[in-house]
Amino acid sequence: MITRKRLAAGVCALAATFATGILPATDTASAAARLDGQSEQAAPKVDLVLDVSGSMRTADIDGKSRMAAAKQAFNEVLDAVPQEVQLGIRTLGANYPGEDRKVGCKDTRALYPVGPLNRTEAKTAVATLAPTGWTPIGPALQGAAQDLKGGDTTRRIVLITDGEDTCQPLDPCEVARDIAAQGIHLTIDTLGLIPDAKTREQLTCIAEATGGTYTSVQHTDQLSGKVKQLVDRAADPVQVPVATAGAASCESAPQLKPGLYTDREKFAEHRSYKVDVLPGQELRASASIGVDRQTNPDYGVLLRAVTAHGREIVRGSEAGDGRTDVISTGLRYPKAPADDSDDKSTPESVCLQVSNSFSAAPGVKTDPGLPVELAIEVVDGPDQASDVAAFGLGRGWWLLGALALTGLVAGLVWGWISRWRIAVWRTS
Repeated sequence: MITRKRLAAGVCALAATFATGILPATDTASAAARLDGQSEQAAPKVDLVLDVSGSMRTADIDGKSRMAAAKQAFNEVLDAVPQEVQLGIRTLGANYPGEDRKVGCKDTRALYPVGPLNRTEAKTAVATLAPTGWTPIGPALQGAAQDLKGGDTTRRIVLITDGEDTCQPLDPCEVARDIAAQGIHLTIDTLGLIPDAKTREQLTCIAEATGGTYTSVQHTDQLSGKVKQLVDRAADPVQVPVATAGAASCESAPQLKPGLYTDREKFAEHRSYKVDVLPGQELRASASIGVDRQTNPDYGVLLRAVTAHGREIVRGSEAGDGRTDVISTGLRYPKAPADDSDDKSTPESVCLQVSNSFSAAPGVKTDPGLPVELAIEVVDGPDQASDVAAFGLGRGWWLLGALALTGLVAGLVWGWISRWRIAVWRTS
């Protein structure tokens, strides 16, 4: 039931946003031009990060080494990259064969810079690779994030490795969380080549921190197919959430327009945002909190719409007690149409408050906070009495009304029968 509610809330919020053609407001000139239809969306960027450490010599993928399988897959992927995608290739563990850990943990470089793809040059660069050194996944992710900087577009890192990071204490999972906290709309997908349990756990954590995916790879065609899929996904037009920062109180909350927003919320924290709603309009909002680390059981998320004076208008909430990836809730607030004597152009400033009851498991870092996605839509309010939103009632209101009416009639009839029986008893 919780899963269905969660999926329904997310799908409805995104579908409503796309259906109305609403884009989030930004402060940049390029975003304003996009809203006016004056410029095309910037080309998406993808950085393929390939592990070239010594363990890639192992020959256990379709009778050949992991490195050979990766090279074959890369050649197939490079042939299929959509023209609009700017693609780059970064390596880790490709250059230093020695035993000096400090040097080995800096062994990451851009093999092919992110930009318009020259397939011949990219294939030639990949062909020169040979399994060499360490596995500095954390530094490689930091380098890839720098490779993808600049512009207002979707960004994706595809990490392909056969082992866990060998350069602790720089935890690649923490690196991924730091990247997500920067609000640069960057997703990290991870692929594990014949992974063991520790590798699988680490790669899953990296992917979940940024809303990406993890895939275990056993065959060459599986590797090339998955990388193609991820590159194609980057090319698909999507609405990019706008990074925002909620406030601790409604008085200092940021003013948001309809759109999709991302934020970070600490454990058991409250975040506030303001939205203007005109008379005759309906506010629809949903909040989703991603669980990108281990938390204690028994948790919940609460979304409240509050007036400027602090009075609660409506709320939505959801709770759980087991492992989950995301928990969502939503609300609807229809503002009554203005009377003839009222100013129809004066909006009501509604404060949206997002709070959570998560608590960190022992040893889990609480900074940065949990990722929050907030979807806001303002539409024309209901004009039909049959629309339950016009009454502020939930689904099944007619059944409650029927039961109340039935109870009233039954009480009256029973009272009349009781009085009649008493009257008959007295006369007899």
